[in-house]
Amino acid sequence: MVWLKGLVLLVALLALAAAVLAALGSRRWAGSTRTLTERLEAGRLPAASPSHYDPREIEGLPEPVQRYFRAALTPGQAMVTAATVEHTGTFNMAATGEPQWKAFTSRQRVVTRRPGFLWDARIAMAPGVAVRVHDAYVQGQGLLHAAVLGLFSVATLQGEGEIARGEFMRFFAETAWYPTALLPSQGVRWEAVDDRSATATLADGPISLTLLFTFDEASLMASVRAEARGRMVGQNIQMAPWEGHWSNHQQRNGMVVPLTGEVAWLLPEGRQTYWRGTITRLAYEWLP
Repeated sequence: MVWLKGLVLLVALLALAAAVLAALGSRRWAGSTRTLTERLEAGRLPAASPSHYDPREIEGLPEPVQRYFRAALTPGQAMVTAATVEHTGTFNMAATGEPQWKAFTSRQRVVTRRPGFLWDARIAMAPGVAVRVHDAYVQGQGLLHAAVLGLFSVATLQGEGEIARGEFMRFFAETAWYPTALLPSQGVRWEAVDDRSATATLADGPISLTLLFTFDEASLMASVRAEARGRMVGQNIQMAPWEGHWSNHQQRNGMVVPLTGEVAWLLPEGRQTYWRGTITRLAYEWLP
């Protein structure tokens, strides 16, 4: 029975080591999250006028865009300056081949001026083992950092260029959650495409993006598409068409926003969905 006692002791020691690593990783990750959040908040600019939505602002915009704002906003709606978003969902960890869906939870901080966000996610890989992910656009720079237990990095990209462009693109696509950021007074330029879609252009520093927004039968946001976005494959970035689909629209603080969505790469071998999520909490900050 000596071997059995030894086995029990070994299992106990491994469990203790795992708990220590998890606690250390959680503490280190929290510190990194706090630092990034401070940078995000430090980059905020004075709010642009007007402080509230006036329907006269949308006169002259393409018809589907006017219908969208009439459906999504109420006259006098305060302009969103920041938001905190919490999600739950699944993430496809496979870059190619068969999907490998893993459950995630996340908290995202967004500021609308200067545009920026920090997505702080926990992806469950196995019992007791999680990958922590920071995906961010902060003061004109992009960041993608993934680490097992928050300690052992498996992917790190940061800086300007395509990583910044791709992260700014994510911010722009997710404005369906804070739709006052899509108004012309907030720097967005709209151009007609057809009766159900229009392109929108937004700039931040040297980066200028144009995305295609499509609206559903209720005139609410249905999808957003970019013809080229940087996709991480291994340690390299490859360009590919990219799109997000939104659904389950509900009213939140006077605005109608989608609470469910999925995001996919449009690859030569077919559509590859990699993110499916639902908003579980959505809190706004406004201009006074």
